[in-house]
Amino acid sequence: MSPSTAPSKPRAGDAAGWGGLVLALGGFAAYALVSHWLMVHAANRPWAVAVLFGPLVLAVAGAGWQRRQPAVLLACAAGVALIALVVARGGVDDVNRMYVLQHGGIHLALAWAFGSTLRGGATPLITTIAEGLHQRLNQRFTPEMRAYTRWVTGAWTVFFLAMVAVSALIYMLAPWPWWSFFCNVLTPLAAVLMTLAEHAHRYRRHPDFERISIRAAFGAWRQAGSAGQAP
Repeated sequence: MSPSTAPSKPRAGDAAGWGGLVLALGGFAAYALVSHWLMVHAANRPWAVAVLFGPLVLAVAGAGWQRRQPAVLLACAAGVALIALVVARGGVDDVNRMYVLQHGGIHLALAWAFGSTLRGGATPLITTIAEGLHQRLNQRFTPEMRAYTRWVTGAWTVFFLAMVAVSALIYMLAPWPWWSFFCNVLTPLAAVLMTLAEHAHRYRRHPDFERISIRAAFGAWRQAGSAGQAP
């Protein structure tokens, strides 16, 4: 068999990239299921607070360490101290409300992070990400793409605000297990469906846009993360 017809072997970097993605998705799914179980069966246990919030703080701390952001690391250290204090005091009086506020706070922060970039003179968040991704892949980034990514930034802002509203309504009107299921299972599922819907809409309405595979996008994201570690 000639070299030109021989099947290409997967590169080690590709395998490592896919392996990292699979592990990340698997870890996220496991965390969501464990969180749901704890909120339903052990919501009032002090150690449940550490199990629920500890991984989030550690994940943010890992990103801060990778990107060398001292402010993020200090905030995470304060978060760890607060979690330890809550556990030492035997938990909180209304742990359910704390979980609802945590869920709402995360989505309000995301809505602000996206929505604040839509103000005049700022570059929309999705535009910044998409333009950088196209540049790393040596692809053109057109004015039409710039306008579309601005619209997508606004769509995600509305999505995060909608999650807060739905969360509050379920908490006020439905039993606690329903809210826990919404928070830990339906919320990430809705984000995945939102991503898939946007992907389908993008290439149906703008078939001229250059396509970027998930593997290429993940590889570019890994490359950006590695570049962030450089002094």
